[in-house]
Amino acid sequence: MAIELLDSANVVDTSQACIGKKAAVPTTDVLGRIANLETRLARTASEIDAAQAVRYKVFVEEMKAQVGAEADRRKRDVDSWDAICDHLLVLDTSIEGDAEDQIVGTYRLLRQDVAERAGGFYSASEFAIDQLLARHPTKRFMELGRSCVLPDYRTKRTVELLWQGNWAYALKYGMDAMFGCGSFPGVVPAEHALALSFLHHNIRARDEWAVTARPELHRTMDLMPAEAINAKKALAALPPLIKGYMRLGAMVGDGAVVDHAFHTTDVLIVLPISNISGRYLNYYGADAGRFATSVS
Repeated sequence: MAIELLDSANVVDTSQACIGKKAAVPTTDVLGRIANLETRLARTASEIDAAQAVRYKVFVEEMKAQVGAEADRRKRDVDSWDAICDHLLVLDTSIEGDAEDQIVGTYRLLRQDVAERAGGFYSASEFAIDQLLARHPTKRFMELGRSCVLPDYRTKRTVELLWQGNWAYALKYGMDAMFGCGSFPGVVPAEHALALSFLHHNIRARDEWAVTARPELHRTMDLMPAEAINAKKALAALPPLIKGYMRLGAMVGDGAVVDHAFHTTDVLIVLPISNISGRYLNYYGADAGRFATSVS
């Protein structure tokens, strides 16, 4: 998903979470910690540069994405949205060196008010985001994107810390909904017929939350009839990130988009904060404090 950083070490929360109670965000820029791993927002340009290097390792070296000649020379995954986004990090503090050497995962976050001042959301290049936003003029959206974790750290706790950071950020800024691109590997949607069809038939966003792929890019997700789908096999075929958002209560837009540059097939994930089940609110903490208790 294709789901900003806390900009102060002394944050005072003024937002109202959509769960009927006041949301209190930790007063430190460390948003969570599990053992040697911690999550927080990037503090400096050099940390953002290091996050872009992690993205290059995952997207280009591992997934064979295509980037420009200058980005390839510098071994950085960079685009114009980096300058306006906040960058969530997971760091392994047991690694010797500076923070830049400790970054093992990253997420890019963009609030609606920032996007509107700077030319729009990244996802709008693939999906008709404007129609969704227009139906919710009083709601505040945030986009999540460029999620990646180095291979050795693709564990449950790393994913939990990334989500904890997203959750704390959403509470701090009073977000009402999150969205972003979720990706399947490869550029042939038919290779993911089972999983795409399962998403289409079971968790497609409808009515006020409906959103579609841009007409010129739209690839059908309805590749199998509902009665032919084995739900257990379909769930096993979902990428972990998409499966995780589905468990939280996310929906998917109508239609997939093939991203040839990144060699992926993308779907749009839409997650209203009000959809998040009480089970997960209790786990991560209604005040974003679930993993922050050990932070001094």
